[in-house]
Amino acid sequence: MDIPLITRWRKRHVPTGIAVFGNGGGPDSASLAELLGECHLLRERAAGDGVELDDSAASLTALDQLVPSWRDEEELTLDRLGNDAGLYLGTVIVRTVRGAGWQLWPNGRPVVRLATGRVIDTVELGHGWAENGSPGLSQVLAETAEV
Repeated sequence: MDIPLITRWRKRHVPTGIAVFGNGGGPDSASLAELLGECHLLRERAAGDGVELDDSAASLTALDQLVPSWRDEEELTLDRLGNDAGLYLGTVIVRTVRGAGWQLWPNGRPVVRLATGRVIDTVELGHGWAENGSPGLSQVLAETAEV
């Protein structure tokens, strides 16, 4: 049975995210960056729309301009796409903003730590982008680079 009120509530209260766990000390920063930068679903969707994801600021702008056809798809796809969008955003920040790097929280969640010490939960931002188109991925990068 589809009850619109409950369906909308579930969309807002579904646990989202990704966690990275390992044996002992965790992966080195290069291996972690490579792992988190894969983003298969997002890369596949973008390529289907003619957008090449080359880990640049321009690719974030191109993603922001895509028609969000995925918003009508099932929850699982939207959740995975949000994860990928956040990880891709983090990958671009790490590669383009001096002093930025991936950090794993104790629960395994990857976040980006800037040289200033500011922590950005890019996966959470990616979910907002996938679900609502806001904040724009290129806007987040621009604000991050200003700091």
